[in-house]
Amino acid sequence: MTLESMMIVAAIMFCIGLYGTLARSNVLVVLMSLELMFNGVNLTLVALAKYVVPVGIEDNIAAVLTGQIFAVFIITVAAAEVALGLGIVFAMYRNTESVDLANATELRN
Repeated sequence: MTLESMMIVAAIMFCIGLYGTLARSNVLVVLMSLELMFNGVNLTLVALAKYVVPVGIEDNIAAVLTGQIFAVFIITVAAAEVALGLGIVFAMYRNTESVDLANATELRN
C-alpha cells in the first residue's frame, strides 16, 4: 500500500466515525463511532511514520517509531475513554431504561 491509499482509508474511517457521532442518538453507537475516528487517526500516524522519514534520521530508530508510539498512546487513551463512557451508559440505563442521547439531560436526580 502506498501513503496515498493509507491516507484515503484513514480519511474514510474518520468520516464514517464523524457521521456516526453526529447523526446517531444511541450512546453506544456514538462511542463506537468515536473509536472509529481514533483508529483513523492512528492509521494516519502509523502511515506517516512509515512513509515520511525526515532526511538525516533514517538511522535513528526512536525518531522512526514516533508514529507508532503516538498510536499506542491514543489506544491507551481510547481504552480509558471507553471504560468511562460505558460506566456512564450503565448509569444512564439504570436511571432511564434507555441509552438514547435525548435522555442524557435527565441524569440529574
